[in-house]
Amino acid sequence: MNAQAESWHARAAALHFDGRALVAGRRVAAVAGETFDCVSPIDGRTLAPVARGRAADIDAAVASARAAFDDRRWAGQPPAARKKVLQRFAEKILGAREELALLETLDMGKPIQYSMAVDVPATARCIAWYGEAIDKVYDEIAPTGASALALIQREPMGVIGAVVPWNYPMIMAAWKLGPALATGNSVVLKPSEKSPLTALRLAELALEAGLPEGVFNVVPGFGAEAGEALALHADVDAIGFTGSTRVGRKMLEYAGRSNLKRVYNELGGKSAFVVFEDFADVARAAKTAAGSLFFNAGESCNAPSRVFVHASIADEFIATLKSEAPKYAPGDPLGGTAEIGALVDATQMHTVLGYIEAGRSEGARVLSGGRQVMTETGGYYVEPTVFDGVSNSMRIAREEIFGPVLSVIRFSTEAEAIAQANDSAYGLQASVWSDNINRAHRVARSLRAGTVHVNQYDEDDITVPFGGFKQSGNGRDKSLHALDKYTELKTTWIRIDAA
Repeated sequence: MNAQAESWHARAAALHFDGRALVAGRRVAAVAGETFDCVSPIDGRTLAPVARGRAADIDAAVASARAAFDDRRWAGQPPAARKKVLQRFAEKILGAREELALLETLDMGKPIQYSMAVDVPATARCIAWYGEAIDKVYDEIAPTGASALALIQREPMGVIGAVVPWNYPMIMAAWKLGPALATGNSVVLKPSEKSPLTALRLAELALEAGLPEGVFNVVPGFGAEAGEALALHADVDAIGFTGSTRVGRKMLEYAGRSNLKRVYNELGGKSAFVVFEDFADVARAAKTAAGSLFFNAGESCNAPSRVFVHASIADEFIATLKSEAPKYAPGDPLGGTAEIGALVDATQMHTVLGYIEAGRSEGARVLSGGRQVMTETGGYYVEPTVFDGVSNSMRIAREEIFGPVLSVIRFSTEAEAIAQANDSAYGLQASVWSDNINRAHRVARSLRAGTVHVNQYDEDDITVPFGGFKQSGNGRDKSLHALDKYTELKTTWIRIDAA
C-alpha cells in the first residue's frame, strides 16, 4: 500500500459518523428509535447506524420546514442576503473538502481522487452559482396598455421535497438545493439509504453558514417508507426527484393521491453514442466512449451505454475499446490511483452481473471483462465489460444497467443510426461524431434527447440545463431554468384610472 493510500485508510479509520437525522436545526434520532446499517461497498463493513426515517419523521421535518417558510425567516430575506449565506455555505463545503470526499467514497465506493476533484467542487460550485444568480433575476411587467400595470413576479413555492439517488449524492442534492434555497423555499431532503452520510453533513455546514434552522432538513430512510411519505405529504408543495423511471412513475401517482404537488422527475437513460465513418479520429471517439461509460463504474444515468458505430470503422473502433477497457480495472477506492471503484452495494453488483449474463444468453459477445473481481476485499467490484454483436432489441441495449457495461451496435446508413438511436424509451443524452458539419447538425436535430453532444461527450457546465425527453422525465436541473421549478408565477393587476 502506498503512502497516499495509507493516509486515506488511516483517516477513514478515525472518521466519526453521525447517522441521526437533522430536523429543525438539530440532530435527532428517528421518532421510533429505529436505525439501519450504512454499509461501505469498498469492503462490506458497517460504517454507522443511520436513523430509519418513516412517516412520523417526515411529518416532523415538513412541519419544521413549513414553520420556517411561514414566518419568513428565510423567504423574507432579500435576495442579496440569501446570496451571502449560500456563498458562505459553498465556502464551508470547500473547507470540509477532505471530510466530505471521504464520506462520499466510503459510502458509495467511488475513487477518492474523484470525490475530491469532481464531487466536492461541483457541489460547492452549484450552491455558489445559484447564490450569485438570485439577485440578478428580474421579474416582469406585462405590456397591457395604459389602463393597467400588470406585475409578473416569482414567489417561492413553500416546502420542497428533494429525493436524490446514490450515484452522485452530493451533486444531485446540490442541483435541488441550489435553486430551491436561492428562491426562498424550505427543503426536506431524503437521501438514498445507500449513501446518506454526506447529505447529513451538508445540512450541518449550511447551519454553520447561517442558514436559519428549519429551512434545510434531512431525513434518511428507505424509499418505500420515508420517500413515499414525503411524496404523499399534503404540506409539501413540490418534489424534485432523481432516480429510476419506475420510481418516477410512483412520484406522479403519489402527487395525484395527495395534493397535486408539482413533480419534477429526472429519470433514467440509455444514451446513444453515434460514430459515423467520416469522423477521422476513430481512436479518440473510442477512448471517449470508454471513459464516459466506465467513469463512476458506469453508475451514471447519462452514461453512453449504446455505442452505434458505422460498420466500415467498427473493427478499428472496437480494437481501441478493447485496449482501453483494462485501464479502468477496479481498484482500491482509497488508493488514490484507481480509475473506478466499487459498485454501490451487493444488490447492484448482482444486477449488473445479471445483465452481463443476459447479454451472453441473447447472443452478444463479451470482448472484455464481464466478471466480478476483488472478491477477497468483501466489496462489490465488476470488471469493465464490452459487448459486440449487440442488436438494439437485446435487454442490454434497452434497459438501464447502471454499471460498467458498454454495448457496440453496428449500422450502415445515417437513417438507420438515427432510427435505432431514437428506438428507446429514454431520451436523456446522446452524442454525434462526424467531421461533416451538415451531418452533425442534421443528426443532432433528429435525436430525441435533452442534450446532444457533438464530437465529444459529457462536457458540462452549471449554466446549461440537465434533463431528458420521453421516460427520462420532465425535470431540468442546473441553469437559470431550474429556478422556474421552485417558484410560482403571480400576476398583480393594478388598474390605472384616466385623469
